[in-house]
Amino acid sequence: MTQNATPEAVEALLPEVAALIVEALNLEVKPEEIDADAPLFGEGLDLDSIDVLEIALVISKKYGFQMRSDD
Repeated sequence: MTQNATPEAVEALLPEVAALIVEALNLEVKPEEIDADAPLFGEGLDLDSIDVLEIALVISKKYGFQMRSDD
């Protein structure tokens, strides 16, 4: 996705990314139950740093780009 992505384009990707997260981490939650505004750590999905690395790997494979640590 480019820096010029429209809010509509971002909104359209949210269900797909939520499904990737659920599948990659074998979460016992439905993708549609994930609140896009909730934090990934703590009170949100309660993920840890290893989980986030798994998500980054899946996103990298799916969309063909890599996230840097400063992103």
